[in-house]
Amino acid sequence: MGLDGKKIGFIGTGKMGSSLIRGIHASGIIPASDIYASDVFEASLKELHDDLGINVSTDNLDTIQNSDIIILAVKPQILKSILHNIRAEIGSDKLVVSIAAGVKLEALERELKPDTRVVRVMPNIAATVAEAASAISPGKNASVEDADDVLEIFELVGSSLIVPEHLMDAVTGLSGSGPAFIFPVIEAMADGAVFEGLDRNSALVLAAQTVLGAAKIALETGTHPGELKDMVTSPGGTTIRGVHVLEESGVRAAFMNAVIASSNRSKELGD
Repeated sequence: MGLDGKKIGFIGTGKMGSSLIRGIHASGIIPASDIYASDVFEASLKELHDDLGINVSTDNLDTIQNSDIIILAVKPQILKSILHNIRAEIGSDKLVVSIAAGVKLEALERELKPDTRVVRVMPNIAATVAEAASAISPGKNASVEDADDVLEIFELVGSSLIVPEHLMDAVTGLSGSGPAFIFPVIEAMADGAVFEGLDRNSALVLAAQTVLGAAKIALETGTHPGELKDMVTSPGGTTIRGVHVLEESGVRAAFMNAVIASSNRSKELGD
């Protein structure tokens, strides 16, 4: 059956919530009439309603009552109070999906009724352009069908896979925070080209497309990134000169440390 006829509700319409809503709507799989959203910020609700025609409300209970699947897209710091306020309205007929970074399944299930079906997801901001990388961990009451439904939802906005929950902090540090690590790379590469005389707009387009193309090659061929790098670096050529500078600058270690630091922060948020 999958998602056929199921209604999806979002509690929280910040950057990530709005990105998911827009990405899911753009897929055309779920009609606007079956998408619900609630938030305390009326401006974001109005924008989503005006742009997409989805159902909006400032009352979370409206979203819950009208939805089969409820996606909690709020900051980790306020999630507990949200769960406390909606607990009475969440029955076993509802599937609860949390995208709050660092908040463990145990903590989610503790705040809800004992039989509540919960799934934890770590998506990223690329849901806006249907290129998100999302990891999914089902809770103790979630069925295989529940996990499949959540996979299907997040595959509408990119790629998704199931991982053991103890690895979700690593996922948060890698794909959750990762876009913020790549944007400065695009900007810096463009800056280098501007330094060499290329105009800014052309430099940004070429830099962004280069990152996109490299990622697509890695994903579609399944070839190890090190092997792909070797394919581009000819002896004594231009590329190996640039790679040498990156190695001298410690770029590889910097990226590793960025992922580790973000993962550690995710652990802190979950404590």
